[in-house]
Amino acid sequence: MKKIEKIFNNYISHYNDKKYWNMKFKLHKNNKFKIFKYFYLYKIKKMEAYNCASLGNRVNGGSFFKSKPSLPHGIKGIFITDHAIIGEKCTIFQQVTIGIKNLNDNVGPEIGDNVIIGAGAKIIGNIKIGNNVKIGANCVVVDNVPDNSIVVMQKARCIIKEKL
Repeated sequence: MKKIEKIFNNYISHYNDKKYWNMKFKLHKNNKFKIFKYFYLYKIKKMEAYNCASLGNRVNGGSFFKSKPSLPHGIKGIFITDHAIIGEKCTIFQQVTIGIKNLNDNVGPEIGDNVIIGAGAKIIGNIKIGNNVKIGANCVVVDNVPDNSIVVMQKARCIIKEKL
C-alpha cells in the first residue's frame, strides 16, 4: 500500500517550493541541451496544473522573477503572463492575476521590489508598479503606481442609471 501511495504522490507532483523555483530559474539559463528545458517545463506545468495556476512559463523562460517571491498560500490560483517582470522580495497572495490587455501585447506589467499584492488583485496592461507598494485585496490596477504607495479599491460608480 505504501508503495502505491509513493508512486501516486510522485505522479501528481504537488507544489514543492524549492524544486519549483530551482527549475524555474534554470529555464532562464542558456542551456546547450534544450531537452533539459523541456523536461523542466513539463515538471513545472504539471505542478501548476495540479494547483490551478500559471506563473508564465515557456521554453525561453517566460515571466522574469528577480528573486523567489513569497507565496504565503502557495501557487493556488495565481496567474501571471509570460511577459511580466517581478521584482525582489514580492509577496503574492492567492487568486492574483497579472496579465496583458490584448492578445497582441508583447509587454506585461513590471512590478517593483518589496511589493505586497493582496488576495484576488488584478494587475492588467503595460504598467509599472513602483517599489514598496501595497495593493489591497480585489483591487483592479490598470494605471501606473508610484513608489511607496498603497492601492485600495475605488469607490463603486454607477455608469447607467435607470429611472424607476
